[in-house]
Amino acid sequence: MICFDCFNQFNGTLTRPRLSVFCSNKQLYAMLVDDQNKKCLFYGSTLQKSICNNPPHTTIEVAQRVGEELVKACGDLGIKEISSHDRNGFVSGERMQAFEIVIAKHGFLPR
Repeated sequence: MICFDCFNQFNGTLTRPRLSVFCSNKQLYAMLVDDQNKKCLFYGSTLQKSICNNPPHTTIEVAQRVGEELVKACGDLGIKEISSHDRNGFVSGERMQAFEIVIAKHGFLPR
């Protein structure tokens, strides 16, 4: 369960949501969060069957697919800009870099 009371210091909105990314030892999870309305607009992870379907892929390829799904969701939701990018304290590893390259190509990384 997500505790949205913890997000008061962030500034995601419906049109400019906050991108929160968590990278464990094996997986990558990404969420677009509208902090003002306390809603998750998009959730994607390397565990989702729709993203990591057959044939098996490397974790880097699946992380890229998460990025592609996020870009697609942004298009569907009419989102043109992300307010902030929260890595949850993680430095950029291979999966995080693969994910960020895909979303940066479409202009979805805040400057």
